[in-house]
Amino acid sequence: MNIYFICTGNTCRSPMAEAILRSKAGEGISVKSAGVNAFDGIPISSHAKTLIEAENMPYTPRSRAVTSEDLEWADLVLTMTTSHKAFLLHSYPEVAAKTFTLKEYVMQATYPDVQDPYGGNLEIYQATFDELDEVIDGLTRKLSGMN
Repeated sequence: MNIYFICTGNTCRSPMAEAILRSKAGEGISVKSAGVNAFDGIPISSHAKTLIEAENMPYTPRSRAVTSEDLEWADLVLTMTTSHKAFLLHSYPEVAAKTFTLKEYVMQATYPDVQDPYGGNLEIYQATFDELDEVIDGLTRKLSGMN
């Protein structure tokens, strides 16, 4: 199972989601992340890096832009917001059947978007990290039920 997390710049939410899932995923799950407005090679946010490293999680330290090759690679494309999903469906309609917001895929959420910590302090990043950690616990349970 290949999972592709998508956010805006691939410096905050999707790298944290990638690291969290990579640390929790069982055998047979590969994870990548990218951003719909990302540039390749930008260092991830220092706060995201701090939180990921505090948990000793493997991570990708630099941003990547969404590519059609990676979208093809993915079995499941999970976005951080409904606007990221809408962008992908507009730009890559062929991925519609496998593209969901993370919360939409995992649970019935009143608010389907993961909060964006960009520009915030470490506390705000911690809140997003904790939100992702909780939702990704649900994702791992759902994926383990598919095996």
